[in-house]
Amino acid sequence: MREDLLECLMAERKARRPALLVTELETGAQRLVTPSLVAQDPLADAVSEAFRTGKSGMAGEGRVFLTVEVPPPRLLVIGAVHISQALAPMARIAGYDMIVIDPRTAFATPERFPDVPVIARWPEEAIAQTGIDAFTALIALTHDPKIDEPALTAGLRAGCFYVGALGSRRTHAKRLERLHGAGLSEDETARIHAPIGLDIGAVSPGEIAVAILAQVIGALRRRNASSAGSPP
Repeated sequence: MREDLLECLMAERKARRPALLVTELETGAQRLVTPSLVAQDPLADAVSEAFRTGKSGMAGEGRVFLTVEVPPPRLLVIGAVHISQALAPMARIAGYDMIVIDPRTAFATPERFPDVPVIARWPEEAIAQTGIDAFTALIALTHDPKIDEPALTAGLRAGCFYVGALGSRRTHAKRLERLHGAGLSEDETARIHAPIGLDIGAVSPGEIAVAILAQVIGALRRRNASSAGSPP
């Protein structure tokens, strides 16, 4: 690989932005494609699909190889609750890193989440520590506006690929009033999935966790590759 391409690829990886290396098998010629360049690329359809799936492979009737570098998706879960405990092993199986944030130290303990990083701090502080980007799903589960809403605001403004919040439609309507009063637009808050999760009639924490994870996966895989890595 050319040194300049390698440097660009490493820079995109460090910044948690997707990139794709196109290698022409006959000549060895290479080019780096970022999401903003997909539409102009001669292999736009194949490149777009590779970004969407995150899978490397042959393209162009076998004449080129596409090497995809996509940041691993993360779940930033606000609330060390029973749903979070059920979600943790499912997220790991699905290939998602997960972090739990909850300032309530009685809930945010390593004993309750033995295999998941737990940050017992307020979301504003914890998010500044962990970082947040377009490959992060933000899931708010505490039902406490003081905890959930600053996190939701941060997730929307950072362009998280998924932002969801627990609560009924009535609860969410009141939440929207507060968020709009705090300066968020209706277009921004329209991105919040609430009530959170697919509508499968989930009742138990485990079932709700399944519904949430399924919705998160759908949001990640269905988004347009041309906007991947950039705030919507």
